Amino acid sequence: MKKLIMVAVIAALAASTFAAVAYAGTGNGAPSGAHYNLNLIGVPKDKSADMTGSNGHVIFVDLSGKTRILLQEGAAGIFDFQVLDANGTDGTARFQLPNPDPNNDGITWYSVYARALGKPGGWGNITSGFITDGNVTWMSTYSYIAVRGTGKATFDNVSKELLYVYADLDANGTPERYPLFSNALYQYFWDYDNHGCKLIQLRFYEVETNVN
Repeated sequence: MKKLIMVAVIAALAASTFAAVAYAGTGNGAPSGAHYNLNLIGVPKDKSADMTGSNGHVIFVDLSGKTRILLQEGAAGIFDFQVLDANGTDGTARFQLPNPDPNNDGITWYSVYARALGKPGGWGNITSGFITDGNVTWMSTYSYIAVRGTGKATFDNVSKELLYVYADLDANGTPERYPLFSNALYQYFWDYDNHGCKLIQLRFYEVETNVN
């Protein structure tokens, strides 16, 4: 009887250890498991090819300069991501992703993690925003700043910065939270201001993040 109890305890400990390892991820700061990968690659010269509908996992941006990545809503409740226009060197690109928080309760049903790679020294800044039906542009008060330092590059959870826009539309002095695609009349986007960063890697996982 004691032997059976000991075996059960060992099995339970092994299961809990496995769960902890799975939750912790692979040691690079991101969760483990299936994900959609998107690479923002900085290039020194503009691309001339038509990359509309490329459906790859790359968006090319200027190595130094600004690119607006227009965001299009994917199918509701489906883990649906797609590059619609991969050439951002002409100033704009286009990317499809789902509404991350349809109820706006501050808990996303998927999350995005980011890290800067490539030669140390470059950095980039990504800020979410939207343009209202009255053609007014609002930028989020939160931004993701990616710095490529020396040493191992690890992922940060940037769901709050990239899946929401925090803006004070009612002018009460406090920014309100707007999930991407919470208003069908608005055009949502990411503005990427690159300062020599050759690669920002974004990974989208079907795991929750509480931004409250």
